[in-house]
Amino acid sequence: ISYCIVRMIEIRKKEHAHLHHEIEEYAHRRKVEKDLEEEKGVSQNDRWNKTLVYLFSSSSSDWKLAIIEADSMLESLMADLGFHGDTLGDRLKMANQDTFKGLTSAWEVHTIRNKIAHEGLAFEISQHEAKRVIALYESIFRQYGYI
Repeated sequence: ISYCIVRMIEIRKKEHAHLHHEIEEYAHRRKVEKDLEEEKGVSQNDRWNKTLVYLFSSSSSDWKLAIIEADSMLESLMADLGFHGDTLGDRLKMANQDTFKGLTSAWEVHTIRNKIAHEGLAFEISQHEAKRVIALYESIFRQYGYI
């Protein structure tokens, strides 16, 4: 009986050590997976990351700058996709819903960018509206794997 008790205690210690090791290994794996998921949320496009920094600023002029930067990125995307023209407006006119899926959104956000560019300080925009506009740009960029 003594031998059985001693042996059971030894086995339980080994089980405890093994379970402790498995729990640590699981926690480490979850941490690595979580870090990878967070990295997927961060764009590798430096221009986009800079745009987001402007967007989350407390200054309304930075929000406008974020929209202007995103519009510049949209112009580059359109050029990369083979749409020709001197301006983004010209390139958007060359596109249609079949050749450029986010055409309606692109026109909407480009119109807002033009208001910012032409009205300057007189154009008022809330951070909520700026976030909505940047979200539209983001959806276009993600469709084409640009960010």
